[in-house]
Amino acid sequence: MHGRPSSPIYLVGSGPGDPELLTMKAHRLLQEADVVVYDRLVSPEILDCIPAGTSRIFVGKAARAHHIVQDDINATLLRLARSGRTIVRLKGGDPFVFGRGSEEAAYLLRHGVSFEAVPGVTAASACAASIGVPLTHRGVATGVRFVTGHRRADENLDLDWAGLADPDTTLVVYMGLSSLDEICRKLIAAGMPPGTPAAAISNGTTAKQRSCRATVAGLHAAVTAVGLDAPMMTIIGGVVDILAEWQPTEIAALDREEVHRG
Repeated sequence: MHGRPSSPIYLVGSGPGDPELLTMKAHRLLQEADVVVYDRLVSPEILDCIPAGTSRIFVGKAARAHHIVQDDINATLLRLARSGRTIVRLKGGDPFVFGRGSEEAAYLLRHGVSFEAVPGVTAASACAASIGVPLTHRGVATGVRFVTGHRRADENLDLDWAGLADPDTTLVVYMGLSSLDEICRKLIAAGMPPGTPAAAISNGTTAKQRSCRATVAGLHAAVTAVGLDAPMMTIIGGVVDILAEWQPTEIAALDREEVHRG
């Protein structure tokens, strides 16, 4: 019978990629960790914050190209927890926002292992801020909806399209690059005006950040023309145009590109 580990597994959010957006607690835990188990979306700059000599285990997953399946990740965390060492499970963004952190936490609890979740800056707020888009704005958007555009085994997305087309709500889509055309078409079919402002941001907050703005009807064509790649965040709603005249400072705009499409 295995005893409880001397310390919990730390489920740590690394934020959207910019190491300066790490929380102080996340940074401290990276310095104290014996082992860091990290995802594909953890940026190289954040990995550079891990001290030399700390063990690293890559468990990244990408669409149709899983390096390691979730069951194996769970088993790895359990095995490491029982070693009694300080283990950081490092995830992109926030571990509890489309990060499957809750699945890993539930698995650990079922096996008698405690955990501590350390929030990270989620990509929705970080990417929006990076191009001057407020997620809410008085008189324009009274709420925000977060959804995932990831499809299982090429199935159609099963979302509440009528609810997502609400003109008073900002819609934020994670992981929606491959399904962007379907998302835009179904939103319009559900009643969203084709001229609704929209934006897409890839590799948000990093030196590789690129973005484009369009209408919901033209967003897929704009993303294709510009050649945005994953990871990509999509924001749809009137808030996209609130600060449309704003441009990042020269320093913030280095190595970044924003393209506007009608």
